[in-house]
Amino acid sequence: MRFEIVKCHGSGNDFPMIDARALTLSEAEWAAVARALANRAGPVGGDGLLLLVPGDDRAAFGMVMRNSDGSEAETCLNGVRCVARAGFEALGIEAATVRLKTSHADAVHDADLAPGVYTVRETAGPAGLSTAAWPIHGAPDRLVEAVLPMLDAGRRFTAVTMPNPHLVHFVDAVDEAELVRLGGICEAAPDWLPHRANVSFVEVRGPSLFVRTFERGVGLTDSCGSAMAASTYAACLTGRIGWDVPTVVFNRGGLVRAFAQADGMVTLSGNATYEWAGSVAVDLASETASDLVVERHFPDERTAWEAARRG
Repeated sequence: MRFEIVKCHGSGNDFPMIDARALTLSEAEWAAVARALANRAGPVGGDGLLLLVPGDDRAAFGMVMRNSDGSEAETCLNGVRCVARAGFEALGIEAATVRLKTSHADAVHDADLAPGVYTVRETAGPAGLSTAAWPIHGAPDRLVEAVLPMLDAGRRFTAVTMPNPHLVHFVDAVDEAELVRLGGICEAAPDWLPHRANVSFVEVRGPSLFVRTFERGVGLTDSCGSAMAASTYAACLTGRIGWDVPTVVFNRGGLVRAFAQADGMVTLSGNATYEWAGSVAVDLASETASDLVVERHFPDERTAWEAARRG
């Protein structure tokens, strides 16, 4: 089966993206496509697969995000920006509500984050604090800078759904080996955490944040938009930054502008960068991709983003 794709990224979180509004594949088939296209050893690679899908009575269009293991995420805020751009261009609009798996996000074409960087502002939420919704068995109903002994008796976590589940831990300096260890525990879906979780270590750097995330279904990633949103909300909740205060949130992939509100809504403004467009063949049975044909490159966008990322 052959697919038209755009390779894109939001804050370094990279994806193949497909306009799937007229495609009818089963859940299992889309999972196979995700595993084939997001495979870093294959011709495309990525942190997952983005699908532009039809909307509903509230949304102009929707997004489906599948992780590199084929599982479907509740949301992906870096991906929302890329899909929003594709939806804007397909429909000739500049703003829309986007349907997600279990929620909606509002998106608008924003002023450029830096010269030549296509930028989308998105608002998502409300962030949730009830651990029963995950569930986290054996935890109190709210976990705000508290010990989660099943994971680590010496660290304090804040549990936030955005709406996908995040465990946020504030550190003086990120220890990646320790982050991978804790992320691996959650990724194994232990009895106390049957639906897994994203784990982020967050440094407060003056008025800004630096976020490093082990992403559910992906592993250690250079960027995770919902983790940046959850970390911003957790930083406000614990008094590290103020509500409604614009904050620059950095990660290994780049940066976004962010602010959180006390009602749980979080706004991110960041890039939606196209790298190239083309087509690729996917064998659903073997879950492999081949015969990639790149028809168009976007060198100006890549150059503009690299300049912004380096500051």
